[in-house]
Amino acid sequence: MTGDTQEPQPAPSPTDPTRRRVVAVGAGALAVAGLGGGALAVDAVAGERTPATKDGLPEDCYVLTSETVEGPYYIDADKIRRDVTEDREGIPLLLSLKVIDAETCRPIRNAAVDIWHCDAAGVYSGYEGMGNGGGGPAPTGEPPTGSPTGAPPGGNPGGHQEPTDDTRYLRGTWKTDRHGHVTFRTVFPGWYRGRCVHIHTKVHVDGEWTDAGYEGGHTCHTGQFFFDEESVVATETVEPYASNTAERTLLSEDTIYDQSGTTGGLLRLRYDRRDITKGVHASLTVGVDPEATHDGQDAPPPPSASASPSAT
Repeated sequence: MTGDTQEPQPAPSPTDPTRRRVVAVGAGALAVAGLGGGALAVDAVAGERTPATKDGLPEDCYVLTSETVEGPYYIDADKIRRDVTEDREGIPLLLSLKVIDAETCRPIRNAAVDIWHCDAAGVYSGYEGMGNGGGGPAPTGEPPTGSPTGAPPGGNPGGHQEPTDDTRYLRGTWKTDRHGHVTFRTVFPGWYRGRCVHIHTKVHVDGEWTDAGYEGGHTCHTGQFFFDEESVVATETVEPYASNTAERTLLSEDTIYDQSGTTGGLLRLRYDRRDITKGVHASLTVGVDPEATHDGQDAPPPPSASASPSAT
């Protein structure tokens, strides 16, 4: 495994919304919006509960970030890198995270953070043979005649599926710095039937970074990050998202998001609301219990257990 040392930097700050327009976003768009070069710090605001005490640390300033199921499409620490884009087209996304101990509020350094998500067509790398969300052909080119389902073959929405191919785009692992910060460069995810737009994540601690990557330790957090409806709607008129004909689940309808805002993984977003294609900067503080083990098999049931099964 090889590392990627290119440093990302944030997208422009938002302006007043006006109109949306249909545009095509290609690989070249990664050069716009200032998304290349420069380190980025993240403000620790998500889940704040009490003011600082005399020693400079709040007594109980963060709640634990919600645990979720791992989902069928996790591939363990396969790519040690910060830029996970590869050849995927889409709106540039800079994902900036801060990982802290939820009890002490101190940053957790040298943790291994995984992210993985589908592309604009709703397809996961390593599982292209399963199509959009694991249930049908990718909605590219001519629109498909049938609506894809979110459930992977075999009707097992939560259980791990074996990869169908060697592709690994939109997946990566990187370590937190001494401030608990880690940043990834990727593209805004697409959607598939049964799930709102989301990014999966895992946080591993107590392991060792070697020339081969990250070894040992344990997984203290398995979660997902979510996007507000305004931002997702803004992508719907932009190619290649506009060619995704899969039925889209709203954030308020999702069976995994617990509707608790930043504690549940709702990202703080900054982008030019006149033109989202310039790039999006997403950030969040993730509060974890470094002593706990949460591998995605112990997550609580989704908030709407009666909903139809879907890939997670």
